[in-house]
Amino acid sequence: MSVQATIGEVTDRIRQRSRDSRARYLDRIRAAGDAGPRRSVLSCGNLAHGFAACGLTDKDRLSGDVVPNLAIVTAYNDMLSAHQPYERFPELIRAAAREAGAVAQVAAGVPAMCDGVTQGQAGMELSLFSRDVIAMSAAVGLSHQMFDAAVFLGICDKIVPGLVIAALSFGHLPCVFIPAGPMPSGLPNDEKAKTRQLYAQGKIGRAELLEAESKSYHSPGTCTFYGTANSNQMLMEIMGLHLPGTSFVNPNTPLRDALTREAAQRALALTALGNAYTPVGEVIDERAIVNGVVGLHATGGSTNHTLHLVAMARAAGIHLTWDDISDLSAAVPLLARIYPNGLADVNHFHAAGGMGLLIRELLSAGLLHEDVRTVNGTGLDGYTVEARLAEDGTVLREPAPAESGDPKVLTSAARPFQENGGLTVLSGSLGRAVIKVSAVRPDRRVIEAPARIFASQDDLLAAFKAGELTGDVVAVVRFQGPKACGMPELHKLTPALGVLQDQGLKVALVTDGRMSGASGKVPAAIHVTPEAVDGGPIARLRDGDIIRVDAEAGRLEVLVDPDTFAARPAATAELAGNTVGVGRDLFAAFRAAASPADEGAHVFGPNFGKI
Repeated sequence: MSVQATIGEVTDRIRQRSRDSRARYLDRIRAAGDAGPRRSVLSCGNLAHGFAACGLTDKDRLSGDVVPNLAIVTAYNDMLSAHQPYERFPELIRAAAREAGAVAQVAAGVPAMCDGVTQGQAGMELSLFSRDVIAMSAAVGLSHQMFDAAVFLGICDKIVPGLVIAALSFGHLPCVFIPAGPMPSGLPNDEKAKTRQLYAQGKIGRAELLEAESKSYHSPGTCTFYGTANSNQMLMEIMGLHLPGTSFVNPNTPLRDALTREAAQRALALTALGNAYTPVGEVIDERAIVNGVVGLHATGGSTNHTLHLVAMARAAGIHLTWDDISDLSAAVPLLARIYPNGLADVNHFHAAGGMGLLIRELLSAGLLHEDVRTVNGTGLDGYTVEARLAEDGTVLREPAPAESGDPKVLTSAARPFQENGGLTVLSGSLGRAVIKVSAVRPDRRVIEAPARIFASQDDLLAAFKAGELTGDVVAVVRFQGPKACGMPELHKLTPALGVLQDQGLKVALVTDGRMSGASGKVPAAIHVTPEAVDGGPIARLRDGDIIRVDAEAGRLEVLVDPDTFAARPAATAELAGNTVGVGRDLFAAFRAAASPADEGAHVFGPNFGKI
């Protein structure tokens, strides 16, 4: 099956750019695979420590080194709704492994923090770096070399990217990702957004706001809007790391349990001890990365993946750039309307046909590479299905419906909601940035207005509450990049900026920080690089400078005489308050080592992805 010209051209240039680093990566993981299961070289003392806590049957199996041992890497905690369902998964997986004559052990627990809890709080400054901590934590667990394959239990914002980076570091192991699913639908997302704006205006109190939020986030499972967490699940399926139809089945249901058992047994079937050896480092190649970007655009997914996909690709020796992402956006139509790009949530998307119908539509339009390796053992055509529960309690897959069950939520490639994905790279005199406009009205995609400069989101909110923002404005929130303070999300600003926009003002945000994966109706030029703390142009802005944010032409400009602007000294910010408290003192080395946003904002050093 041939792909559309732009898809093929971008894939080819990624392949050429990555030729040497990808070849070195493949040589490394193939050498590790050829070495075989490492339990055979462990000393008796090593091995005894490795299975000391096992039952007699599992000890006997592991001592013989002839049955596979499955690593479970889990992001379980019971504070976070998306990860609470994982409490039950290890026992389901262990039982499934024993049924298959194998063993499964929890190899590692990794942290799982929630941006929803830390939004607007000091803890958000640890959020992005938690991705890299997760990758390293998972690597510590797998470093015992007791395992023939791994399953990864993670779902939310930084957790899945961190787990993918770890999996690719151990790229000779087969790996299957197992989601927990979204919570059932609660208060509609548009009603929640209206309540937040009313609170920002002082028209309702905290009790009313908390009641609305509690009706939205009300049970175990992922939040139902289409932010980074649910974008992660889409990516894992379209990149072939989930089994088909797995992403959006609700937690604690018989089908979800059956999918979990099936995933464990599938991971065991992919080991080098059998005939279907499928190392994860060969599943994730240039075609899989491009498929992930295409899926992101087709669904209006999270802007955070302009960081995460770059870092994930680097872990496999693949050099993905923002220009690749932008060029693919121009070629991929928007096929899904999920909040904040519409009124529906992910449960509505799943009911309308979900991933199976989406993948089939993209394949039929030549927008995906079908000829990829997947954990399912098929090409991507094997993912044009939906999962059901069979009478015997196993998983049954049927073809995805011929047509969308709700064309207002999920449409066909022949009748897209818009002709491009709406995620654009901006370049100009202020550097480079990312903007997502799939939820921004066309008449608000070009904003030219005076700048108002802020050193923090709290300063902006204070100005809003004081009634100081009365005219058209480009709000510049700087010193929010990875080196400055860990690149926190600034989603707390959305209600206030939305109020100003609803008053008829021209409003935009420009920041070297992040916006939520649920970036919405206010145009936001985010991830500005070079960041202010590195002396980037954003540090030379002053109140009243006219800024042009042009998502149509892909430009981010300050309309000041270039010589005058270049001669200005860069502003500095007092960042001492961002270095201690809530664990921030432990992350000084991370802030110092962070790469620029367009290189993934990772802390793994300049040779990451090159050797």
